Formats: sequence, structure tokens, C-alpha cells
Amino acid sequence: MQQDRITGQPVIAAERVTLRPLQQSDAGLITLYASDERVARATRHLPHPLPPGTAEAFIRGSHAENRREHVWAIDGTAAGMGELVGIVALALMEAEKGRKQSEIRYWVAPAMWNTGIASEAVAAMVEANPQDSDTMFAEVFQDNPASARVLTNAGFEYLGDAEAFSVSRAGTVPTWTYLKKFG
Repeated sequence: MQQDRITGQPVIAAERVTLRPLQQSDAGLITLYASDERVARATRHLPHPLPPGTAEAFIRGSHAENRREHVWAIDGTAAGMGELVGIVALALMEAEKGRKQSEIRYWVAPAMWNTGIASEAVAAMVEANPQDSDTMFAEVFQDNPASARVLTNAGFEYLGDAEAFSVSRAGTVPTWTYLKKFG
């Protein structure tokens, strides 16, 4: 597995997409897709409307040495889909009794919904397990069953119901929580 020289993150190949670290040229497409209210409302962290400079700051943060989240572009160039069709990230979590834990987060451009791209990207990330996690967690809003299917397709098991704050919704939203154990 090849590693990016700037971030040290691996480049992960899947059938139709490549997961690669973000680059400055991704800012325009991140802004385009993240500005879509449907995308923002499916995430905890994206504001809507998206303030100017958000994508550029996100990319800079993804390259920071002290980052707690590693971010990959879902690059569909090889399959003729575009150089960025979504994002997948792994956030490091506090270790419990020496175990490595992470949380997977993802979104794809609306034009890629129901194409299997999210499932392919998440499955590739789980298979690569680049942070050598013992456990990966994930959560999705309960009004987004398609994202729940992405997780179950990748071998995640339902853990329970919870709530999370959504910036774009300016409130707490019911979630489903999932986990994937390794080893």
C-alpha cells in the first residue's frame, strides 16, 4: 500500500475508487458538495450554508501533524466519475484499556447516491484499517437508512440508539450507533 508523502496516510485502492489524502485542488468540489443542504443535513459537522473558506480550512486541518482525524478523498477518476466524489474519515478516539478505537465518518456527492460508491469506500477503509483499530464505531442519523445499510454492508453491527448534535440542523438528532470489531 502506497503512502502519501505529505500526510503519511496510505492510498487505498478499491474497485472503482481510490481513497487518497486531500489536496488543495479538492477545495472547489468539497465546497460544491458540502454546500448542498442534503449533504450537510446528513452530517454532524457541516454547517449550512457553508461559510467561505471552510473547505480550504478543512484541507489544511487534514494535513496538520497533530490531527485527530485522518481524511481521504473518495477519488473516482479511474472510473470516470471525477477526482472527488465524497469524503471518508477516521477520527481517533480515546483508547479504552489500551485498545485502539476510531470512528468512521463519510459522505458522498448526491449524484453518487445509490451507486454503491459509499459502500465501496467504507468497505475499503474497513479492510485497510489504516489506524490498526481494534474497534471502529460509526453513527448515522435515523432519517438516513441508506447510510445505515452502508455500515451493515461493511460488517458493522448495530449497537443502539443515541443522539448527536447536527450543526446544519442546529439541534440534536436521533442516531443509530454501529461498531466493527477486528481480531
